[in-house]
Amino acid sequence: MARAEEPSEVVARGRLAALRETGLSAAADADMDRFARLVAEVIGVPIALVSLVESSRQVFPGMIGLAEPWADTRWTPLTHALSRHVVTTGRPLVLTDARLDPLTCASPAVPDLGFVGCAGMPLTDGVGHVLGSLCAVDTRPREWTERELELLQDLAAACSAELRLRIVSRHREQARADEARARAEADEATGRHRAALERSQLLLRAADALADTTGLADVREQIRELVSSDLKPAYVGLVLVEGSSRRRLRRMVDVMGGTPMERTYETYTLDAAWPTARAARENRTITVTDTAQLERDYAPEVAETFAALGLRTAVCVPLPGTVLPLGTLVLGWDHRHEIDIVEQAVLASLAGYTARAVERALFVDSRVDVAREMQEALLTDVPSVPRLDLAALYRAAARTDLIGGDWYDAYPLPTAAQGGEESLAPAVLALSIGDITGHDMRAATLMGQVRSMLRQADLDHAGGGPARAVSALEHANASLNLDASGTLVHAHLRPCRVAEPGSWELTWTNAGHPPPLVVRPGGAVERLTAHDVMVFPGLDTPPRTEHRLLLEPGSVLLLYTDGLVERPGKDMDLAIEAAGRLLAAHAGRSLDALLNEIADEIAGADAIDDIALLALRIPPPDDHAAPPPRTA
Repeated sequence: MARAEEPSEVVARGRLAALRETGLSAAADADMDRFARLVAEVIGVPIALVSLVESSRQVFPGMIGLAEPWADTRWTPLTHALSRHVVTTGRPLVLTDARLDPLTCASPAVPDLGFVGCAGMPLTDGVGHVLGSLCAVDTRPREWTERELELLQDLAAACSAELRLRIVSRHREQARADEARARAEADEATGRHRAALERSQLLLRAADALADTTGLADVREQIRELVSSDLKPAYVGLVLVEGSSRRRLRRMVDVMGGTPMERTYETYTLDAAWPTARAARENRTITVTDTAQLERDYAPEVAETFAALGLRTAVCVPLPGTVLPLGTLVLGWDHRHEIDIVEQAVLASLAGYTARAVERALFVDSRVDVAREMQEALLTDVPSVPRLDLAALYRAAARTDLIGGDWYDAYPLPTAAQGGEESLAPAVLALSIGDITGHDMRAATLMGQVRSMLRQADLDHAGGGPARAVSALEHANASLNLDASGTLVHAHLRPCRVAEPGSWELTWTNAGHPPPLVVRPGGAVERLTAHDVMVFPGLDTPPRTEHRLLLEPGSVLLLYTDGLVERPGKDMDLAIEAAGRLLAAHAGRSLDALLNEIADEIAGADAIDDIALLALRIPPPDDHAAPPPRTA
């Protein structure tokens, strides 16, 4: 008689099967290497690894910083695998000094690989198997900050999502093979077999369609389109578990507003007397076939909702999650609908695809939130400068899943030294506005790097002017292989003592950016249209040019990104002209209020791109009695 498998053996077998389905082993993988590089850059460690634990070794499909021979072989024996502790416990492993920790002090990884400070976050598949860990490693003792561990955890979640997508892709390939096999058999099949083929095609379409969704509303819309042609329900709904306690449900409300009950009963508790709550609570499919059943088993509002929707049959299928269901998929028919065993299997598989899409959408939303927080944290307040009014505005796009590389900056620069003595020339104010190409986490990350490098270039080339700073930025961008591209305006502003008292001289260079706007004291609007090509690595860029302009007291300068003025099918020049008119009409208002009004009027509440604005006003001489500042 065969020995029954222990539960731990079943889990281990499932984990190794999931690991094989990723298609990853001891060979370099571009996406996994990218995760390793991102960990090294974001956390600031010399070694970063995507470590997957096989039955007899650990492998590194993603790796940066390991010495030979490990860098060449991309694997070690399990004796060197600190990640096996993450796989065994399912929890992060965080070590200040691996040499002193009882768990790891005897591990050969310490002397052989140089591991001292280590932090590893679990990498999981869709059902909770821990496949390995995303590791940040220092060759010295390291006190890991809470922020570093949070960033590493976010990156591990992104890496886990990529592993899950690979597993889903493998399943999709299997679904394609199953469909091909079903097609070969369908020539001689009966009508029942043809119906099964149609269901198989439905699942294949679901695998394809749901693999590309990014938002929860998109998931619901794809499900509705998928089932409408085959199962022909009168109603399709999606209810998700939410909150840290996981005791509350929220309906995904139809954005078209065609189902008022979804807003009336948008949220309710997991233990509420609704069939959708029961399906999620008990993790089983609930079928409703008549009003008497509703009145007997559920709350009165359930029968009222059933009648309002005109339904006669409904099925509530739980969405499988790692530990508990993620929610419930609801299909309702306005006629009596028999759900046979084949259709039950189809709905269960469809719920599985939906659950993976929901997980991905929730993860994308979480990543976007983190990226936005990072992006907004980098956009610091403008400095207080005597004899100048400054204000800035950053407004995110209306679409919550869109991250941009828009940025602004303003900072004072030290004066240049002349002949061994620090110059008595007036202080310089640097102004920048820019937009890094892309709408993703990478664009937001590159934006922070470019902004910091431009500041450094200004400091390293004091007195060199904005064109020299931008050229230095481009040199660093190419030398470090950052591949950042985009547009920007960089300017220096200094008091002008040979013109009207209170005047300032603006020197700027424009790398393919929308033209800044200047409102003169008399109300005339001027576009600063002179520009060079955009920042683009590998482009044969001519020397950057500089332009100068005298700004008299009462002048207003506006720098902006294209999110303010660019709309599909709209004339960008007309939008810039409208922004200039609005700037001139309200030039005397508070700059903060003026920037908000310009964003509201020109871009509107449904702006499809991020917006950054930076405004400067030179008050009339009467507004300040103090003399121009000088640097000692």
